[in-house]
Amino acid sequence: MINVTRYWEDLKVLQVNREAPRAYYIPYSEAEAASSGKRGRSPSYQTLNGRWKFQYHPSIKDVEDGFYDVSTNVSAWDDLTVPSCWQVKGYDQLQYTNVNYPFPCDPPYVPNDNPAGLYVREFNISENWDEKEKYIVFEGVNSCFYLWINGEFVGYSQGSRVPAEFNISPFVKSGKNKMAVMVLKWCDGTYIEDQDLWRFSGIFRDVYLLARDQNHIVDVFNKQEISDDFQKAILKCELETTGLVEVKAQLRNAKGDMIQEVQVMIDRKGSLEFEVLEPVLWNAENPSLYSLYMYSGDEVLLFQVGFRKVEIKDGVFMINGAAVKLKGVNRHDSHPELGQTIPINHMIKDLVLMKRHNVNTIRASHYPNDPRFLNLCDVYGFYLIDEADLECHGVLHAGDYHMLTKNPEWEDAFLDRAIRMVERDKNHPSIVMWSLGNESGYDVNHMTMARWIKGRDTSRPIHYEGVDPRHKGSSNTDVIDVESRMYSSPEYIENYAKDENSTKPMFLCEYSHAMGNGPGDLKDYWDIIYKYPKLMGGCVWEWSDHGIKTQSANGTEHFAYGGDFGDQPNDGNFCIDGLVGPDRKPHTGLLELKQVIAPIRIEAEDLRNGAIIVTNLFDFIDLSHIDLTWRIEKDGQLVDQGEPIPLNASPHAVQRVSIPYEVPAESSGRYFITVSCRSKRDTRWAEAGHEICFEQFELPVNKVQERTTQKIPVILVDKSGHQLSIEGFDFKHVFDMYNGVFIKVTKHGMDMIESSMKFNIWRAPTDNDRKIKHSWMEEGYDRASMHVYGAEITNQTESSVEIAVSFSLGGYIKIPILHGVALWKVDGTGEISLQVNITVREDLVFLPRFGLQLTMPQGTEEVEYFGLGPHESYIDKRQSVKKGKYLLTVDEMFENYIRPQENGSRYGTEWAIVSNEQGMGMKFSGSDDFSMNVAHYTPEDLTLAAHDYELVRRKETIVHLDYKVSGVGSNSCGPELLAPYRLDEKEFKFEIRLKPIFKEDE
Repeated sequence: MINVTRYWEDLKVLQVNREAPRAYYIPYSEAEAASSGKRGRSPSYQTLNGRWKFQYHPSIKDVEDGFYDVSTNVSAWDDLTVPSCWQVKGYDQLQYTNVNYPFPCDPPYVPNDNPAGLYVREFNISENWDEKEKYIVFEGVNSCFYLWINGEFVGYSQGSRVPAEFNISPFVKSGKNKMAVMVLKWCDGTYIEDQDLWRFSGIFRDVYLLARDQNHIVDVFNKQEISDDFQKAILKCELETTGLVEVKAQLRNAKGDMIQEVQVMIDRKGSLEFEVLEPVLWNAENPSLYSLYMYSGDEVLLFQVGFRKVEIKDGVFMINGAAVKLKGVNRHDSHPELGQTIPINHMIKDLVLMKRHNVNTIRASHYPNDPRFLNLCDVYGFYLIDEADLECHGVLHAGDYHMLTKNPEWEDAFLDRAIRMVERDKNHPSIVMWSLGNESGYDVNHMTMARWIKGRDTSRPIHYEGVDPRHKGSSNTDVIDVESRMYSSPEYIENYAKDENSTKPMFLCEYSHAMGNGPGDLKDYWDIIYKYPKLMGGCVWEWSDHGIKTQSANGTEHFAYGGDFGDQPNDGNFCIDGLVGPDRKPHTGLLELKQVIAPIRIEAEDLRNGAIIVTNLFDFIDLSHIDLTWRIEKDGQLVDQGEPIPLNASPHAVQRVSIPYEVPAESSGRYFITVSCRSKRDTRWAEAGHEICFEQFELPVNKVQERTTQKIPVILVDKSGHQLSIEGFDFKHVFDMYNGVFIKVTKHGMDMIESSMKFNIWRAPTDNDRKIKHSWMEEGYDRASMHVYGAEITNQTESSVEIAVSFSLGGYIKIPILHGVALWKVDGTGEISLQVNITVREDLVFLPRFGLQLTMPQGTEEVEYFGLGPHESYIDKRQSVKKGKYLLTVDEMFENYIRPQENGSRYGTEWAIVSNEQGMGMKFSGSDDFSMNVAHYTPEDLTLAAHDYELVRRKETIVHLDYKVSGVGSNSCGPELLAPYRLDEKEFKFEIRLKPIFKEDE
């Protein structure tokens, strides 16, 4: 076994020979190269990314001493790309767990069989660096590592997601050198890195060398003072150096114009100062950045400076004097193939998607991100909550949620996480709050972190959800500046906002759990958040599904989740809980969020005369960059549109707009106007014409019923046994009097259904049904079958027949769930009318759905409908859809989720035609709007499948015509489904009409 000191279980040792944490920067030799942001253009920078020799050991006990010696031959070792996570490269166990530690909870001890990854590579040092101080920087290594160079021990570090820097000048020489690193999967720090994610290991962020002048700038802290009227800003730069250096500093505005130049001598510690009159302030809407160049010796350092003031006044969170709403998401580092190794273009893709969907805030859950990501947030314009790499959620199951934070032996480990985060990131204007970590209890160690941060940086408030009194931790919360909550209900936050004794702003650091088909409560939250200044917004959990791209046994490529690799323990698909897929394909939940948090509100004032009200919800910019476009449709067909209307409303101001359209006073059709707000010009994140938001209104046109004098043809009714045959001019239907439903529907001899119709209350549980589904299944909702008490012809004429069926639905063992009377009518046109009256058992939880299920034959692939679209919608998830006429395929109606579940419903359907491509099919219409679902899978198919690749697409088409489908909510982690969105009625009536048609004859 390797002979090293056992630092990985020693709470007193967090590092050996590591440099003090400092602000992130790269030294360049000239300003032009520095402004490019390309590290490789600096002669002082040398990447160590690339191919390393690698050897994996399931236990450190198997590591042979001396592997780091210069003479050791490692040519037979594997090749491994750095940076990377070794689990996605085929080593060790891929494992996902949320709360639970993957080993016994015995802090600070970890398993004796602690996996180790050995890394070795040779590298060259240029002679140009002979007179320089030489450093190595590891930006991220999980979880701890030992470093040797040329056979000599250099140092040790732990703390996975913040840099570790070592001065290696005494260990390297010009020419060829050899470096060895031993990374351990676990250390005592793992106890406070128990985040909800795949447990990755290795050198997963960049590694590089820096050459520095003998005397050089070490650290820079750019502090700001902004006057109350925002007309003057003082930039005070506090510097630390290795010795006496002359510093020339230049501050330039966004155009590159020189604002001021200052020259000072600094010996170890000192400062310099700039005064800026009428500063252009930085904010997420207009991320204006000044450039601060610092020249010292052969080096040029560049810092982006954004002048902005973050403060809390009278319980209101404010930026630059404006009450700002944080419209955010929680974002993990997650890549479907690379794990936590995130390429810069992948970061940009995330940020562009967020901007395009009106997100202005990111919570770096639950650790500091790659420093380049913060640079991008500065440039693109995001408010960032920077979070310490600290979570010990697993102690909850050990019996004491506050076990580590109240233990003074862990104080240094807690504090180290705060110091290294703040020191690295302190100069980023995008950071508007510091976070003490996540789900780690709350006691003295967190208070120590907060006090240190306040002593170091007074410009940003501190957030930490662990002080929520419901966690029953320490009651001393004075050091925390905001009230943070997770998954509190809309009612809870409104009560907080109304409470005059609540003096801090409330931040929902996690809310509206976006797992699977959801979230369904966004509008309910934001109606309240906008209403009360004390509510500062929140971050949806979470941005991305964390699926791992892999192949099934049959070669099908798919995204895997916990347990798919035999990992124990695991938390299943709880990592599949994002607004976008692992491939960054937006889920419909992201479209919903975009509309709900849109920075522009459109309301009707006088639709008869084209008057609408536009409210600018931006905090700092007017609407001069936005055009308002409009179009009018009659029954889904475009009948009018006009030229774009320019907007100009100031921040938080209202603009009345008159749209020049004319519609008739009355018509047999219905008229809808869709008003869109679109960008006028290209931006960094979207092209001109990008839709920011929309609103749709039905215009006040009196409905005139079309008169029909068509004589209804006669029918022939024949009963044979329990089958009732109903035959007309071009149709023949068969009703089963014993089973109480139609078993055959035809037109011109074409079969329109493949099997018996049936009433259905079951849906494949969504991820947000994960709690309520147990009650549903206990009562037999998933196995409910129909019992017919009796069926009889209640009325018959030459052109129609009416049948009444008394029935119940229930599952075995249990008392029936509901009783109903179905009144069926067929007339000479072949149309089938259904009226069903339902009484639900009083003591039951709400139903998933109620409706009629049909199976239509192979080839039924076309869906035309008038309703909300084009994508799925539910009673609580329908802000992002528009009323219109849509033509889709059955496959296009399907919304694929990694774990199959209820999907694809269309709320608010008025009529639909489901047919083959030749238009032969059935038309469905209701007295009231109904929900429609058309798919090649039954609810049972979706219920039984654990992964999307397990679904077997049926040739037939399954149609659901629902009176109502309960909402999707966010109860996988959030509050229970809100009462208005439940099918909780104990008595209701449903009417629907079904007519076989050939579309070309209609």
